[in-house]
Amino acid sequence: MTVRYVVAGAVIRETPDGGRRVLMAQRDSPPDLAGLWELPGGKADDDETLAEALVRELDEELDIVVVAGEPLVERVVLRSGLTLVALWARLVEGDPRPVEHRSLRWVDATGLAELAACADMVPADTAWLPELFDVLHGPESAGPS
Repeated sequence: MTVRYVVAGAVIRETPDGGRRVLMAQRDSPPDLAGLWELPGGKADDDETLAEALVRELDEELDIVVVAGEPLVERVVLRSGLTLVALWARLVEGDPRPVEHRSLRWVDATGLAELAACADMVPADTAWLPELFDVLHGPESAGPS
């Protein structure tokens, strides 16, 4: 069986006060996930690497240019033959806008914890919470490459 991938981007930005934020996108569909928050991304085409798919998806969904980095540790099997992975991503051009989402929001560790505590996140994306919290709480020298 061929495994297809869905790729998500953990886009982190530094704030002027030295803090960090991660970009979250509020889904508009399908109905069972509409209104929930996720790391933005989408399905990789068969002829794409995960990095290429992430760059394309964030361009289409958010109208931004990113450089894809290393993968986050966890992989989530969504169903047989479909696996969700996340890559760190560095924003290099554009201001994210919700082309295919209801809304976007930059959240710090507290905001991310609130989304998770209220069950306002896409369940599959909660697999990355420990790693995201480490980066959002970590020293300035730590984090994604």
